[in-house]
Amino acid sequence: MKRVVAALIWREGTILICQRTRHQPMPLKWEFPGGKIEEGEQPRDALRRELDEELGIAAVIGNEVVRIQHKYPGGNSVELRFFDVREFAGELENRIFREIVWADPKTLPAYDFLEADLTLVRDLASGKIS
Repeated sequence: MKRVVAALIWREGTILICQRTRHQPMPLKWEFPGGKIEEGEQPRDALRRELDEELGIAAVIGNEVVRIQHKYPGGNSVELRFFDVREFAGELENRIFREIVWADPKTLPAYDFLEADLTLVRDLASGKIS
């Protein structure tokens, strides 16, 4: 099972979402920034590293919000751990995505998110998680 961390980065009531490029697996799908936990790496450290690599920010990683296990139709399984990020240093820079957007949580279901993120997307849109 692939272990992945992702950030719910908040700013003035909006949340940062990112669109994959055409060349990535599951092209043009929307997701929350983050990535794979490397061997021997702690989840928060992995997320800090990924956010620096993808967005050029030094994030303050908050509490774990939700943990999701998902099995894709092809048989690949993933464990996703989402962490709250309310504070970061540095200028946000799109280094790997097709597009990044600060979105109102209520609008999230309008974006074509990765299948593993859909329950979280609904919970954010309904205000169950904020």
